[in-house]
Amino acid sequence: MKNLKMFCTTLEPNHYEFIKKLGYIPVGLGEKDFNNNWFKDNSGINISKKNKNYGEYTYHYWIWKNYLDKLDDKWIGFCQYRKFWSMKDYNTKNTNIDSINNQVLKQIPKEFENYESILGEAMFVNQWRTMKFLKKAMKIFMKRPILILNKKKRNLNFHFDLMHGENNLNNAINLLDEENKNDFRKFVNKEVSFNPHNMFICKSKVKLKKYYEALFPWLEKCEKLFGFENLKGYGNIRIYGFLAERFMSYWFKKNTKHTTLPIIFYDIRKDLNKTST
Repeated sequence: MKNLKMFCTTLEPNHYEFIKKLGYIPVGLGEKDFNNNWFKDNSGINISKKNKNYGEYTYHYWIWKNYLDKLDDKWIGFCQYRKFWSMKDYNTKNTNIDSINNQVLKQIPKEFENYESILGEAMFVNQWRTMKFLKKAMKIFMKRPILILNKKKRNLNFHFDLMHGENNLNNAINLLDEENKNDFRKFVNKEVSFNPHNMFICKSKVKLKKYYEALFPWLEKCEKLFGFENLKGYGNIRIYGFLAERFMSYWFKKNTKHTTLPIIFYDIRKDLNKTST
């Protein structure tokens, strides 16, 4: 009996058959015409209009408000049209439209049954060479020159300042509930890695609900801080998705017994969009 329900998000209606063949549930995001066979983020109670800023989290919001009670208490996972879970870390050059069906995760192994969540393998943010950091963050280094010599100080907070605007993460954390504010601040100032791509697999819909109940009220408060109209550049336009990405790593590590799996990269648009034109 299959023990995993995997939702796969995409922006392209012609990906439906491919996603179904993987054994996954196709989820259509964005403004294109997805028929009624799809799960979508724009019915019921939704924030679909914010997809440009929230990314796949507009669908998480839809699940939270419309579908959570309908989920079975088994593993619930999320992947994307260009990022997939796997038991093995395949090199991109060894992944293609024909091989990927045999490479992606279809079932959670029995040895994972003692875990409550699965996250992607850690991405380290302190590994860039100093010269690359200097080119991108001269102002930050001038304020905190210790960052030049001490890689351990190049933590998640520093990286967010670098990629998504100085002090934006710190100011957002100020808006968090008391249960998470101090712990999340310690997390981003201590850790030098996070679990990327807003991808996770959760064993319990109860845990999933608690995660959503912590995340979405916080992001809504952040909207009053950052807004939407004046966000410039991808790093800031998608700031709500990037805030969620850092919070996801923290929350599941704090509140669940977790393990990790590789995420493999293959953008199915390279083949499927080509054949549809």
